[in-house]
Amino acid sequence: MTAIRLDTTDLRILQELQNDGRMTVTELSRRVHLTKTPCAERLRRLENSGVISGYFARLNPAAMDVAHLAMVQVQMKGTTSDDLEAFNAAVARVPEIQSCLMIAGGYDYLLKVRTKDIAAYRQILGAVISKLPGVLQTHTYVVMETVKDDITLAIPKPGP
Repeated sequence: MTAIRLDTTDLRILQELQNDGRMTVTELSRRVHLTKTPCAERLRRLENSGVISGYFARLNPAAMDVAHLAMVQVQMKGTTSDDLEAFNAAVARVPEIQSCLMIAGGYDYLLKVRTKDIAAYRQILGAVISKLPGVLQTHTYVVMETVKDDITLAIPKPGP
C-alpha cells in the first residue's frame, strides 16, 4: 500500500472522524465546510485507499470485566520466517491478546494481554502464551494504571 497525498481538507475530515466516527456525512460536510457530495467522495477515496481502515466502538475494559492488563515480552527460540509465521498465526487466535508487536531488542515480541484478574492472567500465561509456537521465555509487566491509551493518530499540520 502506498501513501496518498492528503490535502488540508482530507486532514480535517480525518481529524473529525477520529473525534466522532459515527457522525453522518451531512454533519461531516458541515464541519469541514464542503457540500455533501464532494465530502462523501473524499470519504470514499480515503476508505478505498486504506487511509481509513475501519470504524469501531471503543469498549470500556472494566465494564466488560477484563480490566486486568499485562504487557508481556516474549523471547523466541528462533526467528526464521517459519518461526515467526507460526507464532503470528497462533497469537491471532488468542482473544486475550489484544495487541502483538514485533520489537527489536532483547525480546522479539511485546503482547498486550487483557483478562478478568491476575488469576485469569496466570492461567492464560501458563496454558496458552508459554505454549505458543517457538516461545523460549516470557517476562510480564502488570499495568497498575493506564495514564494514556490514545487510539487516535496525530494528524500532521498541513504545510504552507
